[in-house]
Amino acid sequence: MHCVGGVVSTLKTKVLPLSLEDHLATLPPNRGQEAKLLDKIFREASGYGPEIWTGGIVGYGRYSYTYASGHSGEWMATGFAARKAKLSIYVMPGYADFGLILDRLGPHKTGKSCLYITRLSRVDPDVLAELIRAGLADLSSRWPIRAT
Repeated sequence: MHCVGGVVSTLKTKVLPLSLEDHLATLPPNRGQEAKLLDKIFREASGYGPEIWTGGIVGYGRYSYTYASGHSGEWMATGFAARKAKLSIYVMPGYADFGLILDRLGPHKTGKSCLYITRLSRVDPDVLAELIRAGLADLSSRWPIRAT
């Protein structure tokens, strides 16, 4: 299960044949600018290129998983969605406690696997990059991550 647009649901999300530029063109100007900055942060922190997933999610890296229940699937390793009310940042696989990093980030809220930010300008981009790297390190200790 993953957090998509603030709702935890089973995966129905998949990669779309859409470029980042085409996706950014669909966003309001202020969110488009934030998404461009997030793309730069995610590329540098993750080392992966972007892929556009259904639901307006920009993902970086992929992993395949199989739970003890037998449920399996594929999901992005990290990413974001530039929503109207807030930015949904997918950096925490939900296994580790990143409280010490989050304390230095700036104003945010968290869900099980999501971080919510209202304005990118209000958080520290270096701390966000650190959080992305920490989330990927935690995820890769459980599932192999593939480049995108």
